[in-house]
Amino acid sequence: MSASNDSGRTLPRVLVIAGSDSSGGAGLEADQKVIAAHGCYAMTATTALTAQNTKGVYGIHEVPVDFLRKQIDAVVGDVGVDVVKTGMLASAGTIEAVAQALQDHKLKTLVIDPVMIATTGAELLPNSASRALCEKLLPIATILTPNVPEANKLLLETGHEERPVQSVVDLEDIAIKVQKLGSKWVLVKGGHTPFRRDGTEAKTEDEMEIVVNVLVGPASGKTKRDTEGEEKLQAVRIEMPYQRSRNTHGTGCSLASAIASNLAKGMDMVPAVKAGIRYVDAAIRTAPGLGQGNGPLNHFHSVKALPFSSGHFLDYLLERPDVAPVWDRYIHHPFVMAMGDGTLPRESFKGYLMQDYVYLIHYARANALASYKAKNIEDVAGSAAIVANCFREMNLHVQYCAGFGISKEQMEKTEEHQACTAYTRYVLDIGQSEDWFALQMALAPCLLGYGAIAKHLHASPNSKANETDNLYWTWITNYVADDYTTAVKAGCELLERHAVLQSSGRIEELVRVFIHATKMEIGFWEMFPYKAEEGGSQ
Repeated sequence: MSASNDSGRTLPRVLVIAGSDSSGGAGLEADQKVIAAHGCYAMTATTALTAQNTKGVYGIHEVPVDFLRKQIDAVVGDVGVDVVKTGMLASAGTIEAVAQALQDHKLKTLVIDPVMIATTGAELLPNSASRALCEKLLPIATILTPNVPEANKLLLETGHEERPVQSVVDLEDIAIKVQKLGSKWVLVKGGHTPFRRDGTEAKTEDEMEIVVNVLVGPASGKTKRDTEGEEKLQAVRIEMPYQRSRNTHGTGCSLASAIASNLAKGMDMVPAVKAGIRYVDAAIRTAPGLGQGNGPLNHFHSVKALPFSSGHFLDYLLERPDVAPVWDRYIHHPFVMAMGDGTLPRESFKGYLMQDYVYLIHYARANALASYKAKNIEDVAGSAAIVANCFREMNLHVQYCAGFGISKEQMEKTEEHQACTAYTRYVLDIGQSEDWFALQMALAPCLLGYGAIAKHLHASPNSKANETDNLYWTWITNYVADDYTTAVKAGCELLERHAVLQSSGRIEELVRVFIHATKMEIGFWEMFPYKAEEGGSQ
């Protein structure tokens, strides 16, 4: 069973027993990146420390066997393990200790990457340990993932002849022979022996067209090999285009960890292996090109990296250097500040209220459109609640204007200002031409901005905080009242909930929508004078 977190989701757990790579491209460092990229939880038991980089291995320091066992016991006894993946095991003593620990803890799913020879050519498993690997670990392995040199070394160790690879058939025969050494499944990786398109040996660089990996394991239904008296096996060929790349450091570690992660997530073996191979293929293709030798892979090629932490999209948005100055101009506009200190000309406020009445009609229409475009009832209800809030605001506007001697009929006959037209039609156009979330971003400056403005003015020492001295104080208090702050909170939660579902590229597009809508809000403030003319009255 996978671990369950507080939200009820399961988090597959993978324990990696392997050596550390100081350059970060292979070993435990690569394993943890791969496992994280697959949405699983990685734990480690370190078998050895290495001094290495993309050019070679310069030193190996083994971890004492008793301490290795303590690492395994600690994580299994607390967090629990769904799949174990082994990498560099360094010595016969280490292999025996690992095998005993797996049996003691009854860990059933084991992925073995028989790390014998590094990409750079360095030997990472001494000959004395190869027999221990065959005798102790292969019989309990779920899948073994050797490359061709490693597969041949295992065959030699167990008394078989080395088999040169001149065709895909040779590769398949090697995989079948290695599978008979004990592992339930064997994946022989063909990266060291690229072929022509027809599956024959490529003798020159120009002839290298495909890489074939062969997976052999228990058959289901009809098999390619069905010899009487022998175990029925299936051999699956997984073909990929050959890539001319020096960035192959850690491919074996990465592939085995990808397979382990897929198995931990409940995938069957064949699709788990195919997905792992495709993952590594993309990781090579998009490699960052680091180092002077065999460079590391791009382990996070398919992971969506957002520029903000979950639950903090609005913090990120309003602090962006392209947003912050525009947002500041909006919420601290002179029109707004004049409302706070009570100096805004009365005629300007009257004009603003009448235009805002027209604006709210279209704002309600846009939210009704958002309700229609929503895909779940919670978002439908959220937009509907904003429409209802618009209706309440419009009634407050009517009451305000009645105090100025302006009737509702006069308000409804108000000619729409071009700034109001530009703003509202922009929002509605976004709603028609783009998706639901883009419309929410176009609506957001109004919803969030009025709450931020009122909060600032309500707390500012420069504001005249009573209706006697400040004609506009009631307007300010309306937007710090519980009904509006509740609407703002709901709007913020909605934006946060959906922002994490976007790609980083889409976030950039949405930010541009938000900036433009905010500029439209600034244009709305600028429809009317915010200073009394000299010699005039308020």
